[in-house]
Parts: sequence; structure tokens; C-alpha cells
Amino acid sequence: MELSFLKTLYQHPGPYASVYADLTRTTEDASKAAELRWRALRTELEEQGAPADTLRAIEATVEEEMAQRRSEGLVIFAADGEVVHTERLPGPPRTPRARVAPLPHVLPYLAERGERFPHMIVVVDRRGGAIDCVAADGRHTHVDVDGDEDYPIRKTKAGDWNQSRFQRSSENVWKMNAKKVAQEIDRVAERCGAEAVVIAGDTRARTAVLEEVSESVLEHVVELDRNTDVRDPELEAELNRILKLKTAERVMTVAERFDRELANGQRAVSGIPAIVEAVRQGQVDTLLVDEDPDSPDRLWFGPDPMQIASSAEELRTEFGVTDVHEDRADAALVRAVTATDGELVVLPSDNGEHHEMGAVLRYTA
Repeated sequence: MELSFLKTLYQHPGPYASVYADLTRTTEDASKAAELRWRALRTELEEQGAPADTLRAIEATVEEEMAQRRSEGLVIFAADGEVVHTERLPGPPRTPRARVAPLPHVLPYLAERGERFPHMIVVVDRRGGAIDCVAADGRHTHVDVDGDEDYPIRKTKAGDWNQSRFQRSSENVWKMNAKKVAQEIDRVAERCGAEAVVIAGDTRARTAVLEEVSESVLEHVVELDRNTDVRDPELEAELNRILKLKTAERVMTVAERFDRELANGQRAVSGIPAIVEAVRQGQVDTLLVDEDPDSPDRLWFGPDPMQIASSAEELRTEFGVTDVHEDRADAALVRAVTATDGELVVLPSDNGEHHEMGAVLRYTA
């Protein structure tokens, strides 16, 4: 998981308030229930000493979200009197929570967010097509492709005196429209870096388009035999299935690389002390961690993300850092890896068993 989108989050002074709010409305008194759940989280923030201006900023964001009924789940990170990052979830958070700490509690958010693969949904017919693309940073692009010609689209009935001429003309129109759609698919896919492409629509049109698209796009294509539009829930479900498979493949690939490098004593380390040392040297390419809400592991850190240690004394005596704070080890490490343009893999839990943290390295010291 690429983490550059978090960089602006860490530019604010702490403490940070991290809120995972359940705003679902599935019963008759849904609005009241959502309000009560938020009030409980607000009380937790107050009890943990959230600054009043930061609390007001969070409350305004939640109340606006509930008034407009935009989402069922909301993640908010706030500091220094303002909301500095927020994202709507497709459903309620797995565990609603509120936390005030020196660093934002981002790991549950990253675990729920998951890998973000740029992807496309394409629906075609004999007149053209519709393309929806989502880039890795969440930006949406929609393109409607209209064929250059729309007559004759249908073949004539058998027996017409000019049947063969019109059939040839229809075939030519389909091919021209398919080529135009394919060219636009290639252009949009290159621009957003699509790693998954779901294509649906008229069978003949799909075939014609796929004969024209580039090999680099074709290797990512999955066909859905359904004549529909880009808003069809079945299309979305197929896309989600593909993205989940890609996520599992990504995790497995990184985990296998980590195991191989660690076994060979090369570009991998395991355990927090070794990871801390690698982080200080800017060696970490990918951090591997699982989501443990009750993890007792702690680290000390300074204003610079690379200033990280197992104790405040180590930071003060060995690195001359005077402004030191303590927080969860995963929070401090994610901050440091973000600052050095590293990536993150959140490992799936194994029947409640938690994995030791590890890191794949860019180079060995």
C-alpha cells in the first residue's frame, strides 16, 4: 500500500484525535441511534483530554455528515483545531473508536481501506461505450464514447434487395465504433494506470473492442457477459471480487519475498528493534504489520519521523532530541515509513494469532 496520501496528515502538531464513527441507519429510530453512538465517542474524546477546538471541528464534520446522510461510516483525524483528514467508508467501521494520542491511530483505517488498485469499468454497445476509471488516489474519470456513425447500426432483414450492401455497411460501422472505443480505453487506462478492467455490454461489440485494445490493457481485462450500464451492482460486485483477489495476491507476493529474503539473511528484518534501526537508515521498502488493537508495543519519537527509539533516554542521549513523545509502535513506524516513501502491507489475522512485524529492505547496510 502506497502511503504518500498520509504525508499532509503528519504536518500538524499533535495531539491527534482519531475517530471511527458508525453512522448506519437501519432501523426506524436510526438517526437517533447514530446520534447516540456519536455522543458516546464524543464523551470518550472529552475524557481523554481532546482540545476543545479540535472537538468542535470533529463535531461539525460528523453533524454535517449525519444531516446529509452521506455515509454509514466515517473516519476522522483532527489536530490543532481542525479536521486534517477524513474519509467515508462503504459501511460501518469494524470497531467504532475514539482516541487522543500524540500520533493519529491510522492502522485500523489502513486495514479497512485496503490496497487501492486503479481500475476501470467499461460498458460497450454498437454505437460506442461508457468508461469509468478510478485512479490510485481515488480520482474518478468518466468518458462517454459516441461512434462516428450511427447508421446503419442494424442489419437488414433477409430478402431485402440491398441486404448484402447494408450488412457490409453495418459491419464497417461496428468496427469503426469499436476501434474508437478501444482507442479511448487505451488512453484512459494509461492515464490512470488501470490494473483491472471489467468490460460488459453487447457481445458482438465486446468482441470487436477487445480485438482493438492494446496488449497492455488486454492482460488486465475480465469480461462480464451482461448487457448493462456502468451503475449496475453486478458490475460493481465483479470489480470488488477482482480487487480482493489482487489484494490477496499482493499480500502473498510481499510475504513470500519477505520470508525468502529473511531466510537468506539478506534484504529483510524482523522484530521492532531491527525495524527501528532500518527505518533510521531509510532502508525500509515495505513494512509488514497486522492490526492488533491491543498491541502493547510502544516507541518513542521526536519531531522528525526518523527520530525513533525504544526509550526516551535513547533519543535524548544518542540523538540529542529534547521534544520526545511515546505512542503505539505501529503508529510511529507507519509515520516513519510514510516519510521515507515506503509502502505498507497489512497482514490478515490468523485465527487470532498475531504476526511479528517485519520489513523488506531497499538495500542492506
